[in-house]
Amino acid sequence: MGFIRVSGLSLVCMGWKTKARVQNAVSLLPISLAYSLYSSLQRRHGLLRNLNPIDGFKAGIETREIINAQGRDIRDKVILEIGTGRRINTPIALWLLGAGKVITVDINPYLKLELVRDDLRYVSENQEEIRALFKNRILEERFSLLLDAARKGLGLAGILELFHVRYMAPMDASRLDLPEKSVDYLISYNVFEHIPPGVIDSILKEGSRVIRDDGLFVHRIDFSDHFAHQDKSINFVNYLRYDDSEWGRIVHNHFMYMNRLRVDDMEELFERAGQRIVSSYPYQHPEVLDLYKRGEIRLAEKYRHKSEHSICTIDSWIVSEKRT
Repeated sequence: MGFIRVSGLSLVCMGWKTKARVQNAVSLLPISLAYSLYSSLQRRHGLLRNLNPIDGFKAGIETREIINAQGRDIRDKVILEIGTGRRINTPIALWLLGAGKVITVDINPYLKLELVRDDLRYVSENQEEIRALFKNRILEERFSLLLDAARKGLGLAGILELFHVRYMAPMDASRLDLPEKSVDYLISYNVFEHIPPGVIDSILKEGSRVIRDDGLFVHRIDFSDHFAHQDKSINFVNYLRYDDSEWGRIVHNHFMYMNRLRVDDMEELFERAGQRIVSSYPYQHPEVLDLYKRGEIRLAEKYRHKSEHSICTIDSWIVSEKRT
């Protein structure tokens, strides 16, 4: 493999096919080196530049709002999050909103102390912005503890203990080291689109084992082409124009795996796994809807039978419960 030159190159600004080629090339390295290099590229040239915790906090706030809309509350509850990533802002947000404990699991141990400390520092330096984001829902005693932690420079173990977070990684979410019926809510935010369908099925079935009989599954799923988030020359369902073999030739790396399921596929998967869908909140992007109505969305054969709702829904919350 040739040397990858990235000097002066932004992963955010480059075209989507160029970004895919960079990811494909890095993925050929030994796995530990590949993840280290790609993380470094993201930190210097990509989405990990100029980080702040706002998006993660919003994910926690929105999750709590979806739970409240079902007539439930997170106060003093045990929440299991699938897909920690490199930071713990969603668990922190849930803790600030009253959660008793957040267990967060990831197949890869991506969590980085330096990023967590950066996020805590941001909160300390932008307290009014954070208060406005949470409005009157933040628990002041816990917010004070967070600010104190930002000043102390705690290690990762101390931070996790303070925020009542249990971090389990590497951990296969389909084979959890947790007792039966020990969790009130099982959540994820923009994670399931990156997991193969068969694995999602196993995760949901394992979730039914660890969740209480009255518990809820709350998942926010992004059905858009993630390359379109940075490359504005393509629409949010651009990847549906390719059949599986062609898509596999273009994108064949674990950094940007997308299962390309549509919302109806995902809901059917939930049902087959023994879930009963309680609520869903699909969002159809106006631009995609307009292109679809004008007949300007190109679709591979496997997607041509899909409905307008299926093609144009680019994200959705799916709330479900286990069948008893």
